[in-house]
Amino acid sequence: MPDTAKKPSKADLRREDLRARLIDIAETRIRDEGLPAIKARELAREADCAVGAIYNVFPDLNGLIMAVNGRTFQSLGKVVAASVAAAPQNAPQAELITMSHAYLRFAAENTNLWRALFDLEMSTEMDVPQWYLAELGKLFALIAAPLARVFPNYTRHELELMTRALFSSVHGIVLLGLQKRISGVPLDKIEDMIAILLSNVTSQA
Repeated sequence: MPDTAKKPSKADLRREDLRARLIDIAETRIRDEGLPAIKARELAREADCAVGAIYNVFPDLNGLIMAVNGRTFQSLGKVVAASVAAAPQNAPQAELITMSHAYLRFAAENTNLWRALFDLEMSTEMDVPQWYLAELGKLFALIAAPLARVFPNYTRHELELMTRALFSSVHGIVLLGLQKRISGVPLDKIEDMIAILLSNVTSQA
């Protein structure tokens, strides 16, 4: 049968090429300098395009940052999943600690990209793309799997709440530690603090 699929036009290909280049540029800028480095004129100059061309590809700069964050979520998920695969544990508590330590290492090694995941202004009241929520969901699913073994009698709703509660707790410890806040702990003690928290919470099962 003849191929009736519509082939992308040259304009479509140019648009996709510009989109990919802008994401690459923005990712590098965020990694090296943080979110304040995302400025339309500088992005356009580096991408060799007009400022208006950016908004033909993304609705706004937040849309571009979200595209970068999508990549970061994927990288973070792979690192967390790989940590468990590389050191399989029978005890779900040990899996949770292993994943949390991988989360800490990723945050420490990719601090600006990691911070961009949470510093971008978004809320549950905004129209967040489904693909973005799906990437976040994959990360939560990694946490929920061992938690379901710790709390087998939890309802789906209770498991979701516990997953988000533990994620928020670990994230807060990591954030305060990396910011070197007085309420945090030294970086070399964060792993111990996370292990104590997770061990105590899961021992309630």
